[in-house]
Amino acid sequence: MAARLFSRIARLAVVAAAAASLAGCGVNSIPTAQENAKAKWADVQSQYQRRSDLIPNLVATVKGYAKQEQDTLTKVTEARAAATQIKISADDVTDPDKVAKFQAAQGQLSQGLGRLLASVEAYPNLKSNENFLALQSQLEGTENRITVARRDYNEAVRQYNVTIRTFPAVIAANVIYGAKPMVPFTATTPGADTAPSVSFDGGTAPATATRSANDNATASPAKKTGN
Repeated sequence: MAARLFSRIARLAVVAAAAASLAGCGVNSIPTAQENAKAKWADVQSQYQRRSDLIPNLVATVKGYAKQEQDTLTKVTEARAAATQIKISADDVTDPDKVAKFQAAQGQLSQGLGRLLASVEAYPNLKSNENFLALQSQLEGTENRITVARRDYNEAVRQYNVTIRTFPAVIAANVIYGAKPMVPFTATTPGADTAPSVSFDGGTAPATATRSANDNATASPAKKTGN
């Protein structure tokens, strides 16, 4: 009986030692870092979707006041359609090609949106329209949210990529998980890393992430106007 008790204690000791060894090799830290990065990527997608949802109202409002801007309106609408067609899940952020396509599509939409907003300077009545002002406020907040979400995602990716390449976690990364580096979000078109300016006070300075604490969360929803 003493022999059986000793054998059980020995097995428990081996299991405990193995668990401690695995923990020391990053068996827990790797999935933790991975899930954090995936959650941050979901935040990025959520904010881009929020922007996409605002654009149809913006286009309809501008169209009601500036029909001669039809070419710009069409390009924004087409860029939005292209951007919404490219969807990648959190599991795809290790694929550089898929991430690059997503970034490029969103960058093109950012550029088109920036050109549309700049054209509004020629229409004082539109600039003072209540629905347009509400959309302006919501878009400014959304662009700030996007900037913050991309920054947080890139930091989570950095931490994950460092974890899977650093000893001793690199052992678990290669032997247990087959972990691959995640792709950070980078600008793929000129100015795509900067939120488009949605201010019509005569200034040209881009919106900054410092306003994300307020980011106009209380702005009233814009009503669709125009034809």
